Amino acid sequence: MITIEDCIALSELTEPEILAIAEHEHVPEMIAVEMGNYLLHRPDGETCIKSIILDDIRTAQERGDRRHVARLKLVLRHFMEAHNAGSIKLC
Repeated sequence: MITIEDCIALSELTEPEILAIAEHEHVPEMIAVEMGNYLLHRPDGETCIKSIILDDIRTAQERGDRRHVARLKLVLRHFMEAHNAGSIKLC
């Protein structure tokens, strides 16, 4: 049986990146795994994932959740380093 952890590992994304997609899209984690994997393999996919994480950061800032903002900034930094996605352009 394939677990959610197996699916995350196959997606080439980390669990926090998957959770950011799930949060943004209001979908279960497994759907976010599929979306993330799909986006990552599109030509503009890295840009779209960065936009999703940035949008989550803005939403957390608007509700005053500084702890979540800090976590999401770390997720964004890791994503950009892991995928050589140096600049931030919106999808």
